[in-house]
Amino acid sequence: MKKFAVIDVGSNSVRLMLVADGNVLYKALNTTRLGEGLAEKPVLRAGAILRTATAVATFSERAKQDGAEAVFAFATASVRSAENGYEFLEKAKALSGLDVEVISGEEEAELGLLGALGTDDGAVIDVGGASTELVVKKEGVVVYKKSVDVGVVRIKDKLGRDKTAIENGLKKACDEFKDCPNIKTVVGIGGTATTLATLVLGLETYDSNQVTGAVITRAEMSALADKLSKTSVFTIETYPCMPKGRADVLSGGAVWLSLVMETLGIEKMVVSDKDNLEGFAIKRGLLR
Repeated sequence: MKKFAVIDVGSNSVRLMLVADGNVLYKALNTTRLGEGLAEKPVLRAGAILRTATAVATFSERAKQDGAEAVFAFATASVRSAENGYEFLEKAKALSGLDVEVISGEEEAELGLLGALGTDDGAVIDVGGASTELVVKKEGVVVYKKSVDVGVVRIKDKLGRDKTAIENGLKKACDEFKDCPNIKTVVGIGGTATTLATLVLGLETYDSNQVTGAVITRAEMSALADKLSKTSVFTIETYPCMPKGRADVLSGGAVWLSLVMETLGIEKMVVSDKDNLEGFAIKRGLLR
């Protein structure tokens, strides 16, 4: 049985996926918030660098202990946008021995599309910690892809949790997506989308099979944005299936998604637990 591992270094969390003979064995997550403070200054903080590089090293060692023949790692918005992104890459190399690949926003969008939809047509939105990608494929061709520097960590750091402040602060960024082709349905990937799906479904424990395919209408997203914005972080932390480090950024993600859906006329979001982790693995022939 040939085993490989892929590590995604996101702006809010580091994730590990172990693959065996072309199938996913498991995923794991560690919230390290690498992108904290980027909204004020485009520099990665020393503590965030150390936390995140340590998580990469821990996941790499875990994967090897579980039989991985090779470990691949890639980083997204925080590393590519920070003036000192190289410091994280050096620290990750020193602690784990891995050369972390930094991918562009457009490649991140395409990997998310590939992971969520495979060869199928459709539209995918990925709300991360420091960026949001929107990509559309029609008749087998990617006709639109764009990445904007809006993510749940940036939203919290710059705009807090007030719904009106977030909407006003993000309207200009949302308008950057106005050149997107007309779409009525979008596939939502990433931690914000999957966590919101657990709330809509009323899950007591996380189940990727139930999350994948869950539908959140525009009206439901608006209602979630309202409710979460009025609910304390402490209360949100007590919700079932709430990942550590997600409660304080979830309301901002819901408001942002609601704003995008309203602006673009998107009627519903279909959630997928498959995302750029799978896309990275598929592109490199590690996953079917």
